[in-house]
Amino acid sequence: MSIIVPAIVLAAGRSSRMGRAKALLPTGRTGDTFVNRIVRTLREGGVDDVLVVVSEDGQNIATALQREQPPPRLILNPQPKLGQLSSLQAGLRAIDHPGIGGLLVTLVDVPLIRASTVRALLDAHRSTRAPIVRPVRRGSHGHPVIFDRSVFKQLRHAPPDSSAKVIIKAHLREAVEVVVGEDGPFSDIDTPADYERVFKRILAEDSDGRAS
Repeated sequence: MSIIVPAIVLAAGRSSRMGRAKALLPTGRTGDTFVNRIVRTLREGGVDDVLVVVSEDGQNIATALQREQPPPRLILNPQPKLGQLSSLQAGLRAIDHPGIGGLLVTLVDVPLIRASTVRALLDAHRSTRAPIVRPVRRGSHGHPVIFDRSVFKQLRHAPPDSSAKVIIKAHLREAVEVVVGEDGPFSDIDTPADYERVFKRILAEDSDGRAS
């Protein structure tokens, strides 16, 4: 029987350092937003069920996602001020039922992951059933992260204002690290300076491609 691993995109944060919703930032000439691009990448990478966790003012995210067919499920985090783990727990409550073998989690401020990385992480989890599967490059760890069903109870009962890093650290010896060559899993875009630096390069590359 195949292992079912849904994905959740954490998009309920206030984006205070960015000054506007990171989920809705454009990614280039296609008109995609961060959240649209991530949802599409996850599906291309082999995830059938994608959820996006939003706050009460997430209507604009819902509108943007209507262009995806079918649109992903939106899950409300009623207390986003508690932090990312509270959003992860909201997503976990929505997907946790018999037959689910794990949960892939990624952040809306990591929009440049590739479908090939998603597939590699899913393959590694499927073959090992490790409690944690995550991408690594030169000692740095990134997103997405897959949490096996064996740690769901720990995720559910962790204080919502703590961090999933506590669960990851508890299972470092059993964790599987997938070496990847791309920048996407390690490119957090948190500030206007981050956005300008990364997407100025991408737009320049797009422009060079069109010119050639």
